Amino acid sequence: MPIVVLTALAVAGRLVFAPVPAIKPVVAIVVMGGLYFWREEGFMIGALAMLISNVFFGQGPWTPWQMFAMGLVGYLAGTMGGHGWLARRWSVAAFGAAMALLYGFILDTWTIVGFVSDANAVSVLTTYAAGLVNNVASAMGTAAFLAPIACSWPRVFGRIKERYLT
Repeated sequence: MPIVVLTALAVAGRLVFAPVPAIKPVVAIVVMGGLYFWREEGFMIGALAMLISNVFFGQGPWTPWQMFAMGLVGYLAGTMGGHGWLARRWSVAAFGAAMALLYGFILDTWTIVGFVSDANAVSVLTTYAAGLVNNVASAMGTAAFLAPIACSWPRVFGRIKERYLT
């Protein structure tokens, strides 16, 4: 059940923040889900959030790339959380910002694969440079979303895990 609820929350967050370019709570929600509900669940939350939200934003050949990238974010969060490396709020926010940059890098790679017909060093670097402003804004937004929820959500997630998952 937590996977379904967090996926729905991520989809709703993407829909609500659709008018605001680059700033969405999706990465923050996926990071928190992976961090507290293990890596496989984090992958599912991320991949399903992108698949379901693209019902509203449009499916296309980019959807598997989005699903993989956001699933990877959840998986890595679960891996880091399983080792106890993200115990402090600032480390969760910094990790979330790094994951937003990783997500943007993977999707910029999709742009090169899907749309650049003559891929050379200049076109590849230009594509990554064009996406940099959007990716940095996304990273800052993710850190801003994670700062408050990294304090309050762990208590709720702890109760959910204790009550339903043990």
